Amino acid sequence: MNFFEWLTKKRKTLATMNVAELRAQEMMLENERNRMQAKVRKLAVGKQKIVEQGAKEKTPEMRRTFAQQYDLLHTEQMMVSRQLNIRGKEMLTVSRLRMLRENAPTAALGTTGRVTIRQADLATIARLIENDQITTEMYQERLNEILEFGHEADEATAALSPAGEELMKVWNDMDAGLIKDTGAAFDEAEKRMRERQAAEG
Repeated sequence: MNFFEWLTKKRKTLATMNVAELRAQEMMLENERNRMQAKVRKLAVGKQKIVEQGAKEKTPEMRRTFAQQYDLLHTEQMMVSRQLNIRGKEMLTVSRLRMLRENAPTAALGTTGRVTIRQADLATIARLIENDQITTEMYQERLNEILEFGHEADEATAALSPAGEELMKVWNDMDAGLIKDTGAAFDEAEKRMRERQAAEG
């Protein structure tokens, strides 16, 4: 059963679930996403080992065998990555609906959004989820439009906190070779947050 059928045809559809039921689905999707992320990482490690083995092997026939193994792992990694992209968009959909359900009683005081979904919207959501060219970021923006999620709500849920922003900068420094290991990266992120808090305080 694909996601659109789950949205519309199951005995208890996504559109009719309460907050607790949506949270349960969200956790299920999160577990699946985490499993796929681990699989992608494992396949990447396998590819790296094959590259190392092939570099040491001088026989063309053996290198061809390694290259075939690499190709198989790469193909599997691409397939799992595609499913990971889909799972991320499905999880985002459930999370958005849960947030709207939770905020519905106080919607007049702040966040706006449409708790109910039209049939045409469901079809659009399904197409966007299945489209490999639509990234999670692109999908988030489109989903917000469909659910009439306000700009303030989008910033509150999508924007990084100051700690998150500093960590992104630290990771960029690691990519550039300015920070050598994760221990140093953690210390640097903590240091930057303390300095930022001191400057703001």
